Amino acid sequence: MHIPDSFVPMSQAIVYWLIALPFIFMSLKWARKDLDDMKVPILAALAAGIFAIQALNIPIGMGTSGHMVGATLVAIIFGSPMAGVLVLTLVLLVQGFVFGDGGITTMGVNILNMGVISGYIGYYTFVVLKNKAGIKTAAFVGAWLGLFISAIVCAVEMAIAGTFPLMAGLAAMGLYHLIIGFIGEGLITAMVITAIEKSRPDLLDTSLTSTQKVKA
Repeated sequence: MHIPDSFVPMSQAIVYWLIALPFIFMSLKWARKDLDDMKVPILAALAAGIFAIQALNIPIGMGTSGHMVGATLVAIIFGSPMAGVLVLTLVLLVQGFVFGDGGITTMGVNILNMGVISGYIGYYTFVVLKNKAGIKTAAFVGAWLGLFISAIVCAVEMAIAGTFPLMAGLAAMGLYHLIIGFIGEGLITAMVITAIEKSRPDLLDTSLTSTQKVKA
């Protein structure tokens, strides 16, 4: 899902940067306010894990690939989509500048897709479903939907850029990330959240643990 520099005209890349920058600034403001000494190592560990899982790329064709994202997982653990934006921004900065994975001019659109869109859709889907469907199911659906929608948006962006046809892009990106979301993103997110809830509930956002106590 990483978009290289040559895939988006500079004029469009600037627009995506302008959309992404306010979210990046809000994520930094969130970090200054909400991160403490206990949470920083957890955030760093999640960033390292996301960096690793994104290295597992599945070639899709047309110069792009499919992979897991991880923004929803981070957002659920910290109780804010801003956490997902922050972690994905840090991961994409390292990938782009150090490893050449994803473009520099297109980093704005990559942050928008993987950090903002995936994180926000995934997290708020989870919030809506958690009391009715349970934390495990809500985490699975949220992570899957966040990944899928961000892939669809990426295909639309590529069509607007003239990189590849809309329908072909939607079919390729949508199908692959639909599958990756089920067997990867959704499943891993649900398993991790369930494991933390059982073994270290103190690491989760307090709204999750308090919800469980009320239901019990």
